[in-house]
Amino acid sequence: MGDTTGFLKYERKEFGKETVAERLRHYCEFVKYPPEVEMQTQGARCMECGIPFCHWGCPISNLIPDWNDLVYKGKWQEAVKYLQETNNFPEFTGRICPAPCENSCVLSINAPAVAIKNIEVAIIEKAFKEGWIKPNLPKVRTGKAVAVVGSGPAGLACADQLNKAGHTVTVYEKNEDIGGLLRLGIPDFKLDKKIVQRRVDIMAAEGVVFKPNTHVGVDIKAQYLRKNHDAVVLSGGAELPRDLAVPGRELKGIYFAMDYLTQQNRVNKGKQFTAERIDARGKNVVVIGGGDTGSDCVGTANRQGAKSVKQFELLPEPPVEREWDNPWPHWAFIKRTSTSHEEGCERHYAVLTKAFTGEGGQVKRLEGIKLEFGQKDHSGRRPMKEIAGSEFSVNCDLVFLAMGFLGPAKNGMLEELGVEIEKSGNVKSDSNYMTNVPGVFACGDLRRGQSLVVWAINEGRTAALSIDRWLMGQ
Repeated sequence: MGDTTGFLKYERKEFGKETVAERLRHYCEFVKYPPEVEMQTQGARCMECGIPFCHWGCPISNLIPDWNDLVYKGKWQEAVKYLQETNNFPEFTGRICPAPCENSCVLSINAPAVAIKNIEVAIIEKAFKEGWIKPNLPKVRTGKAVAVVGSGPAGLACADQLNKAGHTVTVYEKNEDIGGLLRLGIPDFKLDKKIVQRRVDIMAAEGVVFKPNTHVGVDIKAQYLRKNHDAVVLSGGAELPRDLAVPGRELKGIYFAMDYLTQQNRVNKGKQFTAERIDARGKNVVVIGGGDTGSDCVGTANRQGAKSVKQFELLPEPPVEREWDNPWPHWAFIKRTSTSHEEGCERHYAVLTKAFTGEGGQVKRLEGIKLEFGQKDHSGRRPMKEIAGSEFSVNCDLVFLAMGFLGPAKNGMLEELGVEIEKSGNVKSDSNYMTNVPGVFACGDLRRGQSLVVWAINEGRTAALSIDRWLMGQ
């Protein structure tokens, strides 16, 4: 590294943000990017650690020390080349990835990690600003055609890699816009949709064909894709939400989180909703589920002007620091506070929802009970039991269920193709990402289950490599 003692001289600095009052007035990104010289200083904190465990922590094996050092030296254009060696979409991961690389940073053993994620997005945004990111068409076409079903990060990464290899790629998307959850699921204040469209435009200029509003299995038959393409890639995501089977679930005002988030994203781009509008203004909101999707509901409800926002999590409150059985360099299971939490939210842990009650068919209260957890068993799980006498109820006019997903929808395309489904509910595939149907491959959340954007990119890239070998024989 250029400055081998930089980690001793410089402190980690986060990006600036608008105040809570400012950012609650809009749905736009609110991060304030620092001057380049400050990012070069952050790059200097990367240690000459010998074994860069950040590589191990990153699902796509980003060349992190290399581009950290290049940023420190002011060699931004060279840093972009290293960044794009392993990551098709650093402008996405630099914004919404939870940065497992930073959890594995050697410096993070006893100090704040290198600001890897911030440096990543700084590199790619400078590249776009300087005009270094341009369409790069493949020099030779193979004559092979591939259909990619689903335009989330896995599908886009797979399509991008296959197109670069010279295959003719068509991406089919059931929704009106390309991008999957990047476009409709993740709130605009975390990922501006202009950023997604910018990348889609580049891919289109490079020859990838996009067909939105085309629901495979509904608008067109899945067998049509098999007949007209040499390979088919299933990357439709894990869309089945986990439901909550308790009394009162049928009451109005209880929604799946993704229905709420996708509607607001559509409102942001100008679509009108009337009777079906989900609006938290002046209402008491409860979000069930403590993950990122739940956090996104919190931020959206606050921007809509909710009267109050509470978030309930089934599991116990995480520790502030790593516990003995969660050592570095593994992902740290600690309490994290998102920007949405900063904007206003009561967070409650070890809570089990027992029922909903209402008036006139509308939800009005949530009935719950507190839990206690025993010591971890041989499988690492902590048995839970209800605490007698800890029953409680809270007022709620809106409830959002953000408890995860159970895999892809099985009816339609998957049934028509006859692909095998694992016990987990995910599409089964072999080590080469091929399903039991010859020439039909699977990748992303549809194959591995609900996961991170960076894992989706890994899935898309790895599947593309297998598909290319299968098509070309090498």
